[in-house]
Amino acid sequence: MSTDTLIADRIEIADLLTRFALLLDEKRWEDAGTVFADDVAVHSPRGGELHGIDKVVDFMRQSEVEGQDAQHTTTDLLVNVDGDQAAVSANSTVYYYRDGQAPHFTGGLRQHFIAARTPAGWRLREVRITPAWTREN
Repeated sequence: MSTDTLIADRIEIADLLTRFALLLDEKRWEDAGTVFADDVAVHSPRGGELHGIDKVVDFMRQSEVEGQDAQHTTTDLLVNVDGDQAAVSANSTVYYYRDGQAPHFTGGLRQHFIAARTPAGWRLREVRITPAWTREN
């Protein structure tokens, strides 16, 4: 794999994680196919084990809390591309707030992903979310 291809893949995967965070923050569930592979598997304390994009989207819709918004910030991105697959890890801080108010709950997460190159671009095939800490404000 050329250096140019590797750099381009890493940029696309970083953008993919940004799209994932924005999907969650903006509640754009109809755009889930731009982030997840159809056969995605999500492992999280809140959702348990979810398999398939439809189940993931259903869970996200049902998890919405009326009047509550979130802001996900992703940091410390590490991408290891191996052909058409990549192992990715990142930290995320999630701020839960109500419009115009300071956050009432904040959480730190450790995230691990498997991304796959598809004809439509890089997509998340596996998501593992592990809480590191929480703080009620």
